[in-house]
Amino acid sequence: MRENRGGKTAMRFQAVQRTNIPTGRNGKHKAIVLALLSDIEKLAKGEALKVPLAELPDSKENIRSALNRATKQRGIELGTSSDEEHLYIWRIS
Repeated sequence: MRENRGGKTAMRFQAVQRTNIPTGRNGKHKAIVLALLSDIEKLAKGEALKVPLAELPDSKENIRSALNRATKQRGIELGTSSDEEHLYIWRIS
């Protein structure tokens, strides 16, 4: 690193105003998680979503993890199960 005129070491990375920094997480699973949450809100009591694994953009484990993070933030409690072809999701509370 080079020293600037004031004798201080120059910054290696650029400084920006915090007001210009985007907030929130826009992870790669955002679209599928939002779609699942939208459908979960429409479920009647005793119903579950039946999601074909072939239609998921990633592994069922990664989708479950992303969904779990999103529901914890929103205070929603879900149950999940799966078989060879489907992921089942239902609202517990």
